[in-house]
Formats: sequence, structure tokens, C-alpha cells
Amino acid sequence: MPSLSFMWLTLFSFFFFAIAGLLSGWLDRKLTARLQWRVGPPWWQNFADLLKLFGKEVVVPETAGPLFLLAPFLAVASVTITGALLLSSIWKFPFSVDLILMIYLLMLPSLFLIAGGSSSGNPLAGVGAGRELKLLLGYELPFILSLLVPVVKTGSSSLTDIFQKQLGQGMTAWSVSGLIAFLVALLSFQAKIGQVPFDISEAEGEIASGVLIEYSGLPLAFFKLARWMLLSVGITFLVFYFCSGMAGVWTAIIKYLIALVLIVLVKNTNPRLRIDQAMKFFWGWLSVFAVTAILLSFLGW
Repeated sequence: MPSLSFMWLTLFSFFFFAIAGLLSGWLDRKLTARLQWRVGPPWWQNFADLLKLFGKEVVVPETAGPLFLLAPFLAVASVTITGALLLSSIWKFPFSVDLILMIYLLMLPSLFLIAGGSSSGNPLAGVGAGRELKLLLGYELPFILSLLVPVVKTGSSSLTDIFQKQLGQGMTAWSVSGLIAFLVALLSFQAKIGQVPFDISEAEGEIASGVLIEYSGLPLAFFKLARWMLLSVGITFLVFYFCSGMAGVWTAIIKYLIALVLIVLVKNTNPRLRIDQAMKFFWGWLSVFAVTAILLSFLGW
């Protein structure tokens, strides 16, 4: 039965992307440390940090709304379902997913982060939530535009069709328009996961972790887990969507690691942007490049 199959796929998605996300987060921290001439943490450090948070006391502000405790768990659930639908499209079982649904699902973790921060009642969290909302309005435009390039090239918005057709036509990122679109999507995704230079909603030195300032214990652990899982799910999606990851397991892993290293390098070579600078960047140059990629894809480049 498809419903039973998807239930097991969802369970597998949670464990698979949780482990992959925690290891990806470790690789991020390790590579960052090596770039700064430090040793860096062992591979199990993120697992230990997560377990430590599970045992910490949960402090709920008196001014917190009902979404304060619910938002972190909804964020993890949304990423888990996104990962399950992505795996379903890759394996063509039990069904394929349309691009529009994937765009919507990838937006949910940010919305739950905004909802959780807004419901805490802390003014700094409110500032962080406002910044996160502005970022969401900023990076979604070039992100969605960049995702249209493979649709133009393959003539389909079904993820399975896009994955499969790249095996015969060659991966989209090899073309001029595909490479531009992939880089635009990767930079937009950098903001989606709150990595430097787009960590404006947390900005520890300015608003003391912003949206997460009131979170502790298990809810904080779930928000961090959601972000690590989103890192893994998002990179997997971009690799298969632009780089024909279905060509082989080891090939897909290598492409995944290359995309992750690019994100880490951008993170470690750029200072945090102000919110106005980020908006000008997303609605300016990045959107221009995305539209250019679409036009080039229509020309067959």
C-alpha cells in the first residue's frame, strides 16, 4: 500500500537525513577549523551536543505563545516529510513529486522558525523573526527563478522526470545557464539555512541569537536538528536537480561534498551582511543572474 510505504519512507528519511545532516555539520565545523588553523571537533561532536541538549532544562517564558514549543517539532517534521518526498522522487516509489510542492516544503522550516521566535515574546527574538521574514522574501525570488532552468531544459516540472532526463541529456549544471542557475540556487540556499553571510536573524553579536534567544533544552535541540537536516536535504535536492546525481551513489556523494565545501568556503570568506545589503543582493544581482539563466536556457545554452 502506498500509504504504508510512505510511512516507512518517512521514518527512514528522518534517520537518514538526521545522520547525514549531523555529519555534514561536523564537516562544516572541521573544514572551518582547518581554514582557521585549528584542529576542529571529532566526528561525533554534533551527536554529543544534541544529546546534551536533550538533557537540559526547558525554560518557557511567561510571555510565550502556544507555537513556542510546537514550532521546533513542526520544523523537524516538515524537513522529514520533504526528505521523504525527495527520496520518493529519486527512487520513483511510491510516487513522484512536483517542483511546486518541493519549493513550498523547503520554505516551511523558515516559517516555523519565524513563528517560534515571534511567539517567545522577547523583543530581540521579534527583531530576529522580522529579519528572517525579510530574508525569506529576499532569497525565495532568485531561488525559485533558478529552479525554473531545469524545467525549461527538460520540459517537465516532475522531479523524477527532471532527474531521469538528465541521465540522457547530461546534467544541467554542465551548460552555461545550468551552471549560473546552480550557483544562484546554492547562494540562496545558503541564506535558507542561515549560514554566514546571511545569519542575520541570529547575529549573536547584535541580537544575542535573535529568534533562538529564549530556546533551551529539547526545543533548541530540535531547531538545531531541523537546520542540520535541512542542510542535508537541501544539498541532496540541488545535487540531483542540477547535477544528475542519479548517475551513481559514489558520484552523488562526491557532488554532495563539493556543494557542501562550496557553502563552507562562502561562509568562511565573507562577513555578515546587513539586512538591506542582503535584500539588494537577492533582488538585485542574484535575481538578474537567475533571469539571465532562464533566457539562456530558452536559447539552448
